[in-house]
Amino acid sequence: MGKMLAVVFARVAYSVLNLAGWKKKTVLANAKHVTVAVPDYDTLLKNLTKHVGELLFCFGTFKRLPHDFSAYPCRVDGWNFSLDEAAIPVLEKMRKGGIFLTAHYGNYEAMGPWLCRLGIPLVASYIPVKPKWLNNILERKIRAVDGRSYSVDARTPRDFLRILDEGNLFCLLDDQDSRIPSAIEGTLLGQPVNVNPLPDFLLEHRPQTPVFICWMDEVGASSEKVRVLHAIEVASPAHFAQSKVNNQFNKWLEQRILENPNLWYSFTHRRFYSRSPEIYGE
Repeated sequence: MGKMLAVVFARVAYSVLNLAGWKKKTVLANAKHVTVAVPDYDTLLKNLTKHVGELLFCFGTFKRLPHDFSAYPCRVDGWNFSLDEAAIPVLEKMRKGGIFLTAHYGNYEAMGPWLCRLGIPLVASYIPVKPKWLNNILERKIRAVDGRSYSVDARTPRDFLRILDEGNLFCLLDDQDSRIPSAIEGTLLGQPVNVNPLPDFLLEHRPQTPVFICWMDEVGASSEKVRVLHAIEVASPAHFAQSKVNNQFNKWLEQRILENPNLWYSFTHRRFYSRSPEIYGE
């Protein structure tokens, strides 16, 4: 039933958003700006609404995935799941905590419960929503696995350092435009961007912290599709300036976008605004 509802929702949501031209101006502005990885608005919107539908109606499937690496590949609720063989030792290391960087790429939200089921102490910072009762539902029901919520409201440097000191794996979506004074200059898809300075800050104060990049992709078609979890470790910051971590992340992200630009949902964001506001008509 959940899968059927997810499909119906995706079709209806796509039709409504496409008719309204939701974020179309932003997507086209970004596409014209980067030129090297041009998304198709219709396909991007179909992928986005499909993944939102799965989160709304099939999220529980990811909370029932096996804990042991040896149990993969597996089939749960009619879906196939697998771990990239090269990712297994990395995932094992992630069980001891660190920094986890990812992007608005593919069904990125679904990685949260999957990582938790694998015994990884994931912690992700979310801005609380209102009303409070809705935020309580999100934290205690949606963003919780086996009775443990992986959602926190961390805002200060002390909060972020405490998360690491407690042995957690701190998750950071690192592909958004940073509009704070301490933002770092970087490059993405051949264009200048502002980068979140938080990874640099954390590594400056906890230089031995391992840094990981994790993502999920879908291989195959229809009923034979396999959802594959990937993970890599970024080279130790002890061997270079911390800012190189952001460079490595952006290079990884560029590879994913070039593989399939219609899965990078930050094309719906004004990712290049801080450095090139004119492309958005401002």
